[in-house]
Amino acid sequence: MPNHLLEDAQHLERLLNRTLDEALAFLASVDERSAGAVMPPSFPQTTLADDGIGADTALSVFKERYEPWISGSAGPRYFGFVTGGATPAALMGDWLTSVYDQNALGSAESVAAQLELDTLSLLRDLFGLSDAHAGSFVSGATMANFVGLAIGRQWIGQQHGVDIARDGVHAMPPLRVLSGTPHSSVYKALAMLGIGRNAVVDVACLPDREAVDVNALEDALKAEDGRPCLVVANTGTLNTVDFDDLRAIAMLRDRHPFWLHVDGAFGAFAACSPRYRHLIDGLDLADSITVDAHKWLNVPYDAAMQFSRHPALQAQVFQNAAVYLGQEIGLGNFVHRTPENSRRLRALASWFSLTAYGRQGYAAIVENCCQLAQWLGNQIAAAPEFILLAPVRMNGLCFTFASTDAPVTLDDVQRFLAHVTADGGVFLTPTIYAGIPAIRASISNWRTTAEDLHRAWAAIQRTARKSG
Repeated sequence: MPNHLLEDAQHLERLLNRTLDEALAFLASVDERSAGAVMPPSFPQTTLADDGIGADTALSVFKERYEPWISGSAGPRYFGFVTGGATPAALMGDWLTSVYDQNALGSAESVAAQLELDTLSLLRDLFGLSDAHAGSFVSGATMANFVGLAIGRQWIGQQHGVDIARDGVHAMPPLRVLSGTPHSSVYKALAMLGIGRNAVVDVACLPDREAVDVNALEDALKAEDGRPCLVVANTGTLNTVDFDDLRAIAMLRDRHPFWLHVDGAFGAFAACSPRYRHLIDGLDLADSITVDAHKWLNVPYDAAMQFSRHPALQAQVFQNAAVYLGQEIGLGNFVHRTPENSRRLRALASWFSLTAYGRQGYAAIVENCCQLAQWLGNQIAAAPEFILLAPVRMNGLCFTFASTDAPVTLDDVQRFLAHVTADGGVFLTPTIYAGIPAIRASISNWRTTAEDLHRAWAAIQRTARKSG
């Protein structure tokens, strides 16, 4: 019986070199791969071999069965889920993360916690946050929203003299969440927290905007009649990249009790550019903040950051009682500050990229993406086939088809996008904006160039002519 594990260990260098060859071949082709999924009709069923086949043969099977269908979502024409690519330095850090295989829970056995704290310090500097904001890495914006809202839930309980982490949400009256345009992940987080999706109170936005009307928000707060609640503000909405007035919202706390959570998954990166930095004025005043790293920071999945001014409350929620994990509640003891016990050293890829490219490097990425989005928005606005539904504020745009005999349906949009992907290898996503089925595009990848946008626009135009 072959011992594949021992054989692979003995030939690890050769196996890793072969893997490097495969990685380099993919990166060399990623610009030309379709950014959307192109799948075979079906996959044959697989079974688990008793003795295995060894890593070398496993790689060959992977290449035959899966590799041809790996999308180019890491490439320059993926304009879907506000996803960046991976900078060269971030890729280095991510590979070493797997090699080092550190459990970044915050124990004294590894420097992992210090590296994460150092990376969070770099990020605070990038986003203009004070040292009052403690942070941690989590898996994505959904989990960062979960953490921020969980701390806010604990704060509301504290105002009522209830420890929700100990006694549960049933010990409290219903909690309310006020927001103008909350991301879908906020609803998911509220469901997981036991607060419930129906706790969201939709607050009116400014005319033809996704930014909340601060006067309407104050009216909604008055209606709470002094009951503490959660307010979710946005820096960069999904459809139109709109920004709430954070400073004006924060000032309402002088008259009304609420926890201010800011969902800045990708919009917080406005801080990188002098041209856009004003859009996040007041971010440091938030009680908790969400930022996604695998968006505009351009590091591999999965990585995001949450920041909060209330680490003691955070520890009340996430403290782990196992003696072997240690009981000290410190900023670097992440086992007591995040939902996970075991934690991948996600911070390493971000540390590499931030250290390699610095403030000016990220300013260049942000400004390039915004400039390209503006160009595409100008083409769409001038084309008779389309209607640009909102101004292009940063790196995203939202548009639909010009009026025809019949109203545009979501099926129309999805069929159109499938043809665009097949034609030009460009991936965009459908949406609903102000009740209108529409198309949205987000440009967040450091690889994306003007040539990619010209290619994308040509595919959009060709598809429109065929559809027309």
